[in-house]
Amino acid sequence: MTDLLSPLPDSTRDVYTVSRLNREAKALLEGGLGLLWLEGEISNLARPASGHMYFSLKDAQSQVRCAFFRGAQRGLGFQPEDGMQVLLRARVSLYEARGEFQLIVDSMEAAGEGALRRKFELLKVQLLQEGLFDASHKMPLPTLPRRIGVITSPSGAVLHDILTTLARRFPSIPVLVYPVPVQGAGAAAEIAAMIARADQRAECDVLILARGGGSLEDLWSFNEEVVARAIYQCSIPLVSGVGHETDITIADMVADARAPTPTAAAEMLSPDQRQWMTQLTLRAQRLIRLMQDRLNDARQGLDWTSSRLVHPRDRIRHLRDRLTHLSQKMLYTQRHNLQARQSRLVSLNSRLRRSAPPARVQSLLLNARHLDQRLKGAMQHRLQHQQQTLAAIASQLHTLSPLATLDRGYAIITDRSGSIVRNAGKVKTGDRLYAKLSQGGLECVVEEVHEKD
Repeated sequence: MTDLLSPLPDSTRDVYTVSRLNREAKALLEGGLGLLWLEGEISNLARPASGHMYFSLKDAQSQVRCAFFRGAQRGLGFQPEDGMQVLLRARVSLYEARGEFQLIVDSMEAAGEGALRRKFELLKVQLLQEGLFDASHKMPLPTLPRRIGVITSPSGAVLHDILTTLARRFPSIPVLVYPVPVQGAGAAAEIAAMIARADQRAECDVLILARGGGSLEDLWSFNEEVVARAIYQCSIPLVSGVGHETDITIADMVADARAPTPTAAAEMLSPDQRQWMTQLTLRAQRLIRLMQDRLNDARQGLDWTSSRLVHPRDRIRHLRDRLTHLSQKMLYTQRHNLQARQSRLVSLNSRLRRSAPPARVQSLLLNARHLDQRLKGAMQHRLQHQQQTLAAIASQLHTLSPLATLDRGYAIITDRSGSIVRNAGKVKTGDRLYAKLSQGGLECVVEEVHEKD
């Protein structure tokens, strides 16, 4: 019996080389974990001439070697240093030549801002999927607001800039300030509550949400979900003027319009009074010109109507003279028509006497007798001609008729179905046939068939 502790034969052993072990371990690490986010402190940072970075990422208990190659450093906005807290996106790997476990860094961010930036991107994707950024939900801004509401800090320079801009461009627009903290703990909740309060009170027909520039942490209140949803639910058009032109916040994306700065937001909502005054002056001049033209047209119409106005006494005199003239004309026309009708009557009586009815009737009777005689003669002649023609055609028809052939001693033989028999070969002995003669017919029984004459 073989000892269980004895070594196996060489042919059954799978012996790894160090290179194979490191290669397969590397494949397992890279295939099993993929990209990871890690936060830690940089130590032992090295920058060789190749431009790559090699360092250790550590926390209170452990550390891991990292390689940050030159090609992946594009877009790095700061210089990493020992002791700096950073956020890495990296994949787990193994340096085969030394068998060292390491991370291959894909991107690096400063830990504080990087965490905020990641939170910003996650919220952005969530709200985008929910439709809070859709253009169909955004409301148009009023051309000339009746009152502008400003939601901002009452102690900052932003409010002063907005009020100065509105006073310069269109000072007649009233402004209502809704004071809120724009930074620090609880600021986002107060901003959202103030937006809801301004919407509920409906004192303004447009709102400005404003804050000056700052870092991502300074502007973070305007990247909170509670503020985004308050803006989305607000039924009053809202313009976001937060930070500088390069600062983009979640509030900017949800708002009905975004201004690059608070001052730009005030300019966006206030028309230029000089342009309006110019337009009003031009419209006033046009209105005056149209009114003058209308008055001139009315004066001309009045003058023309006045020229046609006649005194009633003169009008009655004119109508009386016209009535007299028409009466005389009517009498003359009646006399003239009566004379014309009398002349016409005389002429018709003369023609009637010349063509008296008795003579006319006698002439027509003679003509009718003559025509009757002519008609009878023509009918007799036509009838004789038709009879002769019919006799000739009947003679020709009789000549061609089978009956004439029968008169000469011939017969027409038919079988029981009535078909004419033309070929003796189609008749058999014993068949019953019918012979049509000139006078009557015969029923015959075939006793003998001769197919040839």
